[in-house]
Amino acid sequence: MTSAVPYSSLPDDVDGLVYEHGPDSVPRPAVLPGRTIELTHRSSDVYPGTVRSVWIHIPAACTATEPSAVMFFQDGWWYLDPAGQVRAGIVLDNLTSAGAIRPTVGVFVDPGLRADVADPRLRRNRNVEYDAFDDRYATFLIEEIAPLVRQHVRIIDGPDGWGLCGGSSGGNCALTTAWNRPDRFRRVIAYLSSFAQMPGGNPYPDLISNAPRKPLRVFMHAARYDLGHHQKHRNWYAENLRVSAALDEAGYDHRLVVGDGGHNPNHGGVLLPDALRWVWRN
Repeated sequence: MTSAVPYSSLPDDVDGLVYEHGPDSVPRPAVLPGRTIELTHRSSDVYPGTVRSVWIHIPAACTATEPSAVMFFQDGWWYLDPAGQVRAGIVLDNLTSAGAIRPTVGVFVDPGLRADVADPRLRRNRNVEYDAFDDRYATFLIEEIAPLVRQHVRIIDGPDGWGLCGGSSGGNCALTTAWNRPDRFRRVIAYLSSFAQMPGGNPYPDLISNAPRKPLRVFMHAARYDLGHHQKHRNWYAENLRVSAALDEAGYDHRLVVGDGGHNPNHGGVLLPDALRWVWRN
C-alpha cells in the first residue's frame, strides 16, 4: 500500500524552527478526559534518600474489567504537562478513545530529588538514574513503581504490553531499561537520547552488533542540530545515528525519525501520537 506524504518546502533557516502539533495532541470535545492520580514516592530501596512525584494517567478507555498496557515516561511532568510540548495525557486519551492504540495507562515518573542535599542545584538525581548503564532503574520501576500503579488500575503482566518513553538522558534510560530487562519491557520510544554522555561512553553500537537480538521494538528520534552536532566527540546526533544503524543492521523492529531542530522536546512531542501508534501496532 502506498502512503502519500504531503509536500512541504524546507525552511530557509532552521534557527527558531518549531514543528506544529497535530490534532491528536489537542483536547477533543467528544473525548472523555482520563483521570490523573498524583503520588509522592519516598523511601526508595534502589535510590536511597530520594523523593519524587509520580502521576498515573488512566484514559477513559481503560476499564476496570480488562487490564491495560502501560507506558512509563521519564521526566514525568515534562511529558504529562497539558500546556507543554509532549502532552502525553491528552495524546493517550485521544488515541485510546479512537481505538488507534490499545488501552494504555501512562505512568509519569519524575527523577528523584535527594532530600539530604540542601543545595537545590545538586539535589537532582536525574543523571545518576538515567545515564547509568545498569539494571537499577528497571528494578526501581518493576519493584517500586509498578506496585503503586497496581493499587489504582489493572495493568497486564506480559512484557509486550510494557513500554518506556523518554528524551535526552531519559531516552537512553528507556533503552537501557528495556535492554537489561526485556522480560518486562519491550516497547521503547527514545527522543534525542544522551548516549554521548553515558559514563564510559556509548555502549550500544558494539552491544547491539554482538549480542543476540532481543525482542524489542524501538522508535527513535534524532535532531540534526542536537548538542555537539559539528563536534568529533560528544556528538548527540552522531551517537543516535550509530545506535540506529546498529539496530537496523541487527534486524531489530526499529524506526528512526530525524528532524531539523535542536535539543528540545518540540519535535518529539509532535511525534508522540505516531510513535505510540507504531510501537503498539499489531
